[in-house]
Amino acid sequence: MRTIITFIVIMLFFSCSKDNETTIPVSDSYRLEHEGLPNPNLPNDNPLTNNGIELGRKLFYEKMLSSDSSISCASCHVQANAFSDINQFSIGINGQTGSRQSMAVFNMAWNDNEFFWDGRSHTLRDQVLMPIQDPVEMNETLENVISKLQSNIYYVSHFEEVFGASGINSLNISLAIEQFVHSIVSNKSKYDRYLKNEATLTPSEERGRQLFFKRYDPLTPNVAFANCVQCHGGPNFENDDYMNNGLDLEIDITDIGRANVINSSSSIGAFKVPSLRNIELTPPYMHDGRFQTLEETIDHYSEGIKYSPTVNPTLLSISNLGPLLNEQQKADIVAFLKTLTDYELITNSKYASPFE
Repeated sequence: MRTIITFIVIMLFFSCSKDNETTIPVSDSYRLEHEGLPNPNLPNDNPLTNNGIELGRKLFYEKMLSSDSSISCASCHVQANAFSDINQFSIGINGQTGSRQSMAVFNMAWNDNEFFWDGRSHTLRDQVLMPIQDPVEMNETLENVISKLQSNIYYVSHFEEVFGASGINSLNISLAIEQFVHSIVSNKSKYDRYLKNEATLTPSEERGRQLFFKRYDPLTPNVAFANCVQCHGGPNFENDDYMNNGLDLEIDITDIGRANVINSSSSIGAFKVPSLRNIELTPPYMHDGRFQTLEETIDHYSEGIKYSPTVNPTLLSISNLGPLLNEQQKADIVAFLKTLTDYELITNSKYASPFE
């Protein structure tokens, strides 16, 4: 008798445990294709699903998330521009503009160091809700967004399908958008094909590649180098760091960047180092969009670094060597950077608006 009771208790325990787990039907599980990139560190509590990503895609393009239904996430993160904004500053509610350039949002599954230029948002799910509530951007309350979505039968049923009885709430809105953004992968550029021996670089692109990855060597001071890889390394061409890259003299710094978030004077003027993938498609450049072209940007690093106490010391020391590159070398680096453009990303229908 005791054996039977013990068996029943064990079965009840496992039955209850199973009910409390978050299970995903095999048919709904989404496989993230990321050849050439390392395995992403995705959140365990928000696994990618086909239905979750599709709901997130609709919310990403949903203008009801703004107070006057005129702006969506996609308004400032345009697929044709590698999910960035080619305006210097994005246009929000009533024509208002911010003070920083919109960052591209591909390969966020490999972003391990906060979000926004200054890293003020620790997680992607927190970040996606902030523009909704920003008075300059979408100027809406989460309560109003929830109410509007609850009045739409599609969203009511789709939230229930993805999240069960919890339905529409701010957390689930953020989780759905997080899933969609995590699904946006860029890994099909000419350079990716080159690494697989499926494409050949032109002579100019190859010279630019060598300059890009060439670091300064004091033993060969007359050998040209660009040292771009110091900050833009790895398969995603970034370093998940925050740096002052010498845009302004100390007296001219008006946006202190990372220092405002971590309350550290050593980070004044430091901003997140972005990926250089798709850089051809994402002008203007820098946190304030001050450079309209890649050529202007390269000129800055070659001969335009300005001193302030928090400038990255390597950049500062190299700047003391004088102009680094001649015009042909600059053109070669631009040619190489354009091999990082992923044209499949900007035409892939699974990332496009579901409303068109």
